[in-house]
Amino acid sequence: MAQLHDLTAVEQAEQVRSGSVSPVELTEHYLDRIERLNETVGAYITVTPEIARKQAADAASEAVAARREGRELPALHGVPVPVKDLNFVAGVRCTLGSRAYADHIPDIDDHVVTKLREAGTILLGKTNTPEFGLPCYTENQLAPPARTPWDLELSAGGSSGGAAAAVAAGLAPIAQGSDGGGSIRIPSSVCGLFGIKPSRGRISGGPVQHDVSGLSTSGPIARSVADAATLLDILAGPMPGVPYAAPSLPLGASFASYAGAEPGRLRVVALPTPPVPGVELHPDCRAAYDAAAELLRGLGHQVDEMELPVDEGIRDAFGKAWAVMSTVYPVAPEHEELLMPLTRHLREQGGRVSGSQFAASLYAFRALGQLIADALLSSYDVILTPTLAQPPAPVGGLRNDADPEAEFAGLAAFTPFTPLYNATGQPAVSVPLHWTPAGLPIGVMFGGRYGDEATLIALSAQLEAARPWAHRRPSMW
Repeated sequence: MAQLHDLTAVEQAEQVRSGSVSPVELTEHYLDRIERLNETVGAYITVTPEIARKQAADAASEAVAARREGRELPALHGVPVPVKDLNFVAGVRCTLGSRAYADHIPDIDDHVVTKLREAGTILLGKTNTPEFGLPCYTENQLAPPARTPWDLELSAGGSSGGAAAAVAAGLAPIAQGSDGGGSIRIPSSVCGLFGIKPSRGRISGGPVQHDVSGLSTSGPIARSVADAATLLDILAGPMPGVPYAAPSLPLGASFASYAGAEPGRLRVVALPTPPVPGVELHPDCRAAYDAAAELLRGLGHQVDEMELPVDEGIRDAFGKAWAVMSTVYPVAPEHEELLMPLTRHLREQGGRVSGSQFAASLYAFRALGQLIADALLSSYDVILTPTLAQPPAPVGGLRNDADPEAEFAGLAAFTPFTPLYNATGQPAVSVPLHWTPAGLPIGVMFGGRYGDEATLIALSAQLEAARPWAHRRPSMW
């Protein structure tokens, strides 16, 4: 018998609008599942049942009034959408995944939270994240590690690992994540989900935590393309004080509308070689990439494979910028000992980067974006790569507390493809098209022209229709 968490977020919203399901019923269903399963998958750092129940009651009353008055409701009205614990919700603890911030309670909402409130969504809680969102696993000293529900011995990835674990385990229908080097696409890949890293400026950061590097952005993690596109519509749009703004959609268009649009015949450039020296592509990840290329050709798209020269310069530039950005969260000297070894290492490295070196790194990102626009995306519509170079890693398998420098190098080898799009500001998606014989999900990644999430959404929806994945559910579902 179908349960409420079997429904997609869009389906749940439709039932709320029709009166078939109440936001209160939805909220209680998910709170019950969180109480029973959260310790197992490590999805949430903080659960907010009182806030959720109050918001659900208000959303239910508003839905009744809207039906009576013939008014339209926002697309995800009454649907639970948790927030990553790197983002501020006024009055709710925000730990940033760190013991140094274990008691931190902000008094202001991030812009993404403002938009979620205006859309009538329900806050179930704050999802798990590693300290300051720095590594691509989700393990900290505050909560159980985030695990992929497909194999509880394996990590859910990071840094939006809690968000992905929540959606993949049925502890939320959809989730907000953030991505500074792959942090939406990595956990989407290892949890069998669809994730969008939007164009720089598509979703407003701040008002407190603006990312001056331009690397990071919020975005959706979902079970379906339509769900992700619908949440992107809610989160997108400029807010006062933001430094970037992506190009607007055509008048009257929405991202959700592209989930039902034909992409047309696309020119795809396929790049299987990791752009980091010495990194080998695991056979499972190569198989996922090869299968995606074959599927694209079968759907009538042009696919040309290329080998690009490996460049140490971009990895060096990203490492310097990442180290500098690790220092932006203030930590009193007497509390530095509370930080994890990788965080301390990166902050020490960041303190040694000069202003001119940081500026040079940002210039390198902009030059890379121009190069890709001129050399690839002048001739092609979409770039195909693996999402990751390796299958899901064991919990603890990517950590090396004794040698954080070696750990950081290992993280780069695990996820060599994803940081490219953070550096350039282009949109990118991870699509769950492949499962290994052992039943583990392996994502593939598509990147598009700056501002062109629409093409990626239309293509992903076509792939979803051709090779559906929503019927695949972990045993704990």
